[in-house]
Amino acid sequence: MVGKLLLVDDAPIIRLKLKNILVKTGITIIGEANNGQEAVEKFKELKPDLMTMDIVMPIKDGITALEEILTFDKTAKVVMVTAIDQRDSLMKAIRLGAVDYIVKPFDDARVIEAIGKALGQTG
Repeated sequence: MVGKLLLVDDAPIIRLKLKNILVKTGITIIGEANNGQEAVEKFKELKPDLMTMDIVMPIKDGITALEEILTFDKTAKVVMVTAIDQRDSLMKAIRLGAVDYIVKPFDDARVIEAIGKALGQTG
């Protein structure tokens, strides 16, 4: 896969896990953010092709950050990262415009499928 990705999660281990899955696919990780506020700032600065966004984060949650990013760039591609018990928040994110989602703990094949779909590179 080809694309520039911004990873957003308050847990460094989750960002590392996603990075380890995705770098094998050819994706370039151009940045990381620890919270929704950083995510909005880095999205504007780095202009990634795609970003992963955790829902529950400090300072600004993923839903609020998603809304701000889509207001700034309605073509932004965001894949939400969620725990299995966050279904209501996840459905709100999809209604707002998130392109897909992945659930923790990660299934490598599902992560790759979601990212490929979001980038229009399904094989």
